[in-house]
Amino acid sequence: EVQLQASGGGLVQAGGSLRLSCAVSGFTFDDYAIGWFRQAPGEDREAVACLSFSDGSTYYADSVKGRFTISSNNAKNTVDLQMNSLKPEDTAVYYCAADTYGVGSPSYLEYTYDYWGQGTLVTVSS
Repeated sequence: EVQLQASGGGLVQAGGSLRLSCAVSGFTFDDYAIGWFRQAPGEDREAVACLSFSDGSTYYADSVKGRFTISSNNAKNTVDLQMNSLKPEDTAVYYCAADTYGVGSPSYLEYTYDYWGQGTLVTVSS
């Protein structure tokens, strides 16, 4: 059974950093992608950063490029999202998800992700 568990959210001041972690288990696929998405109050859910395990390529939303980094920790079976220089507009519930059919560049489209973890709340105060 595929399971994803997101953690690491919290309250941070603008300019600060947080590291989110997505614990991944139950995978038997050779090609897949893990994505971090976020949903702010009253907004649609959007892709923030995605990582392909088939070729290592990544996707970043324009709003987080240069500030966020997605990476895998094979020893811990996690996919982490390092978030630096946080802004109040980064406040949202963050979700990790798996695209178990992903090959090549990771998709940023929500509907291609077939497994989702629970969200973790990130609040950035001004």
